[in-house]
Amino acid sequence: MAVGIMHGSLFPCYTQTQETGVSAVQPGTSAPDEAAARDPHAPPLFSRSRTGLFFQAQPQLKNPFLEDPLLGRYLRRHLPHQQAVFSDLQAFGERISDEVDAWGRECEVNPPRLVPFDPWGRRVDHIVTSPAWQRMKELSASEGLVAIGYERSCGEWSRVHQMSKLFLYSPSSGLFTCPLAMTDGAAKVIQSLGVPPAVDSAYRRLTSRDPERFWTSGQWMTERRGGSDVAAGTETLAEPQPDGSYRLHGFKWFTSATDADMTLTLGRVVGRDGSIPPGSRGLSLFYAEVRRDPQGRLEGIEVQRLKDKLGTRQMPTAELLLDGLPAHRVSEGRGVASIANMLTVTRIHNSVAAAAAMRRVVQLARDYATRRSAFGRRLQDHPLHLQTLARMEVEARAAFLLVMEVSRLLGREETGVASPLDRHLLRLLTPVLKLYSAKQAVAVVSEGLESFGGQGYMEDTGLPGLLRDAQVLSIWEGTTNVLSLDVLRCVARSSGLVLQAYFTQTQALLGHASRLPPLAPAVGALEGALSALGVFVEEAAARPPSYLELAARDLAYSLARIYMGQPPHVV
Repeated sequence: MAVGIMHGSLFPCYTQTQETGVSAVQPGTSAPDEAAARDPHAPPLFSRSRTGLFFQAQPQLKNPFLEDPLLGRYLRRHLPHQQAVFSDLQAFGERISDEVDAWGRECEVNPPRLVPFDPWGRRVDHIVTSPAWQRMKELSASEGLVAIGYERSCGEWSRVHQMSKLFLYSPSSGLFTCPLAMTDGAAKVIQSLGVPPAVDSAYRRLTSRDPERFWTSGQWMTERRGGSDVAAGTETLAEPQPDGSYRLHGFKWFTSATDADMTLTLGRVVGRDGSIPPGSRGLSLFYAEVRRDPQGRLEGIEVQRLKDKLGTRQMPTAELLLDGLPAHRVSEGRGVASIANMLTVTRIHNSVAAAAAMRRVVQLARDYATRRSAFGRRLQDHPLHLQTLARMEVEARAAFLLVMEVSRLLGREETGVASPLDRHLLRLLTPVLKLYSAKQAVAVVSEGLESFGGQGYMEDTGLPGLLRDAQVLSIWEGTTNVLSLDVLRCVARSSGLVLQAYFTQTQALLGHASRLPPLAPAVGALEGALSALGVFVEEAAARPPSYLELAARDLAYSLARIYMGQPPHVV
């Protein structure tokens, strides 16, 4: 018996020595038992039928950058400084397939655990994570997975570079892209508020490439009553201190990446007379360091428990009691408005994760189709299976292109070159992108698991984790219904200008595409859909608000599908 090592696991490969007269049998193959006829000492004819001689070859993860021609074509068409960016992404893709993907698997099989007390009974609330989780943090710093968006070496295309790199990393990251999303969002908020002196050092750490200095940030907004309705649900109180700082008291129901170095959170400042301001205007945004002493002990925080979740098991999510947490106020009142920039960034990150999950399962399914035979043919030679893969590919491509479009718009806004049309599109398309890509990720990943048959359901293949982790994408940073209503709000607050920008841009793109005869059927279909959408919007404007609210999800889906359906020239 020989042993083959593949991706850190042991797979038996049936072999016998030359003395038996039987040649080696490799995984995925079989051979007749001829030895028994020639050698009286060979095992009985049927002994090996207990396990069989066939071992299915598993799908192989190759360099995800080189395996994605769409990403390469998009960057070649749009990005300046191509050679530097291409070299960066190709090297990073090689590192992902060679080592990082195995780290992500380690994070999955060794989830975080809470040690509430030390051996002598002192409360420590220590969250233990795997060594691979720590390596992910170091990797994220050295590869600039947050820093790229703020260094802006590619100008208005820097966000596209950053999100392309996260797109490659996300399925192998062991969910470390979640704290990176919150870190990026925190940096964006601090930057937009002018980097107050109290948090200037934190901003430099959040955007650092130095693993020794790099910090991640939490995002502690959700309380028992809250969910998406943080304005009505936030009960945390902020007690003013003589030195101008605050002490926070409250209970945070969901705190993702609880092992972060700092956090942004909402609270209500208690007046001198003990009054507590209600509503969203009474909320302020606070900055707090999670561990303030050299030993890394918590101050003013008790970890009540770690959440037992369907997916995202790699990342610690906790219930926290804030009992005098030292904090600095970074926005006075209007706390909800001050996190708008954070939501834009984290929703784009969420969409990158969705598109990346689709791309990864398609890549693995495509590779597996070349290795698996059924009914006398490779899976890739079965027309129905090929059609299924093609439909998955279409969804993956559509999500990727819309992610890149919104990332491009964000980059233009951040570098001051965005037109009014760009800004309106960014406001409208961000929730549209997030809600649609999240739902499609669940559907595409589920379909992808089917392509592996029963092995797609086995935990030790690592495949089921793709589906579990995809399910959170339609919940975190706003459910599908919440985001559909957000689309209506941005239409109302802009007096319809965001929809006007949408129709203007889409009609312009279709006008360019109509010059290419092969695209005529697709252009005609999109023009018909756009016309029908315009009629619906006009009719809805004359109806009661409840009518449009009931249609909010359908409206958002239509906006996504039509924009995703733009012909290939946008690539």
